[in-house]
Amino acid sequence: MSFDTKRAVRLALILAATASMAACASKPKPMPEPGPGPTGPVGPSQPQPQPGPGPVEQGVLPGSQQDFVINVGDFVYFDLDSYEVRGDAAPILDAQAGWLQRYPNVQVRIEGNADERGTREYNLALGARRANAVRDYLVSRGVSSSRIATISWGKERPVDPGTGEEAWARNRNGHTVIVSGAR
Repeated sequence: MSFDTKRAVRLALILAATASMAACASKPKPMPEPGPGPTGPVGPSQPQPQPGPGPVEQGVLPGSQQDFVINVGDFVYFDLDSYEVRGDAAPILDAQAGWLQRYPNVQVRIEGNADERGTREYNLALGARRANAVRDYLVSRGVSSSRIATISWGKERPVDPGTGEEAWARNRNGHTVIVSGAR
């Protein structure tokens, strides 16, 4: 073999080896699509988050001001230019009297209010009569008068700032406010 022949044979062997290696090489396998996740245990178990204690019960504390407002009612309403306790106010005032007898340390203030019509003096007097009418009703149901204060706001503290019969009707009220002793 001549030098060129040896070189040609080496070159042919190198090419043949490269071709055979290339023929043995396989295409990369496609990666599986990511699934929804492992369906069984994959590794050491991870601590699972435990459910929390859940929402805290937001109950109304018996004997609280919230209990009084929600479960009894703190407003009663009056007709125009009247301080007579209406029939629809009696159940609310009866419930107020019962609640106040259950919680004998509670002190209340009855606030008498009027709508925007009328003079300031007239509305202050009407608000005072309304507050006294509510107080007298509660006293007639066994609540000690020493636990009840009254005040008239006249038309100075409207519940509804609107005008018109609907707003005026809401502003003609006796509002029972707990001032002390509630939980």
